Amino acid sequence: MDVKFVDTTFRDGSQSLWASGMRSGMMEAVAADMDRAGFDVIEVPANAIYFKKIIRDLKEDPWALMASLAEKMPNAKKACMGGTLNLNLFGTPTPPVLGKLFFKILAEMGALQRVQIMSNTHDQIKRDFPDLIPAIKDVGMDTAAAICYSISPRHTDEHFAQKTREVAAWEPDVIYLKDQGGLMTPDRIRTLLPIIAENAGAIPVEVHSHCTTGLAPLVYMEALALGVPTLHTGIPPLAEGSAQPSVLSTARNARMMGHSHNLDEELLSDIARRLCAIAAQDGMPIGAPMQYDQAQYIHQIPGGVISNLRFQLAGIGMDHRLDEVITESVAIRADLGYPMMITPHSQYMCTQAALNVSTGERYKLVLDELIRFAQGAYGEDAGYLEMDEELRDKLLANPRAKELAAMKTVAAQEMSLKDARAKFGGAGVSDEDMLLRAIMQGDQEIEAMRVAGPARQYLGSDQPLKTLMAELEKHKSVRFIQVSRGSDALTLRSAGQA
Repeated sequence: MDVKFVDTTFRDGSQSLWASGMRSGMMEAVAADMDRAGFDVIEVPANAIYFKKIIRDLKEDPWALMASLAEKMPNAKKACMGGTLNLNLFGTPTPPVLGKLFFKILAEMGALQRVQIMSNTHDQIKRDFPDLIPAIKDVGMDTAAAICYSISPRHTDEHFAQKTREVAAWEPDVIYLKDQGGLMTPDRIRTLLPIIAENAGAIPVEVHSHCTTGLAPLVYMEALALGVPTLHTGIPPLAEGSAQPSVLSTARNARMMGHSHNLDEELLSDIARRLCAIAAQDGMPIGAPMQYDQAQYIHQIPGGVISNLRFQLAGIGMDHRLDEVITESVAIRADLGYPMMITPHSQYMCTQAALNVSTGERYKLVLDELIRFAQGAYGEDAGYLEMDEELRDKLLANPRAKELAAMKTVAAQEMSLKDARAKFGGAGVSDEDMLLRAIMQGDQEIEAMRVAGPARQYLGSDQPLKTLMAELEKHKSVRFIQVSRGSDALTLRSAGQA
């Protein structure tokens, strides 16, 4: 069987291990080689959530990054999660017309050719698919629908079979099993994957997992044995750990099982070496194989959320209480009727857990997202019909509930592109800048990003001579550097030195 690979390094690898902190220059340093390494699909950070992270925390221009990746990777199909037309998932929703424009611009600039859509976490099939899938297809992009895996009393084989049938009716280009929490085991995939493949019909099936419990590499080999040929992997240092299995070991193991592939393993090893050098240069962690962790099957928090939770708790001096927050998140999930631990549920449940722990009182302070959950904003898939009734009553009695209900009503009203441009843009504002304003809910952080200047460039240790020359140029007092090995010598002199 010819095995195909979806690369997750720039998107899910960065989210899972670096809190989405992979800088533009890091991607640009290896993008051209990634394009010719043999991947069928390469994930890129091309949705509103990543745009917000790039602007707010990295102080870089996401549109410039998209243009650069489109130029450097013209051949590989580029993909990203994009399951909604709302550009502000964690705040006041934006009109759908802006989401359609966002996809249109990304498609026209060659930055995105595939949109990956979650389908069974908050009624996406009923709520989002009717508008979202036609909007994606209208701009010529593929759709890949994710059947997200979870363990709870609600998530049975029949649940997954039914959801796969409902998704298949929309005729996406791909259906993939998304194990965002790394909960899949070799035994479980033997029972579940055939159910999904059977109900997907003629639609190709892929497998996406995380190494959070250390079992994903074995799960992938079982997927190949079951006849599913497409796997989601990452390149070290943005593989293993809480991210996807390493493409290097997965490709090697696939060969050992008698399968073939089109990857350039030598080139991938070189890319991995260069990315590891960049990681060391900036003090970023390097993904390593995880030991089996039974706790993951209890809290089910995805790798990317764990990474961001540690980052956020450290920022407020609460990193030593991580275990308490995780334990509280388990209780919150049960209170809410077992929503899947996946975006956006995992984020707000973990944040609410941090609030409960820090205040010393459960639900003394509540997030808007919890109130919206009780209002049914996330649908039946989320489990709100089975949530704790006392908690639901408490949340709906909160004065903020009326305000959120009113905001939801306003946001549900359609808006023409002309009116959206007037509201979020204005005279002389490009569509790209107007979309950034909608994503950031203003222009203050956008201006801060621009003041920060151009994105930092990374040479990497694959170009030692260039790196040495660049460093020599920074230090005007250094007249020359000589490197010798045996009888051979190389002398680099500063400009103007004889």
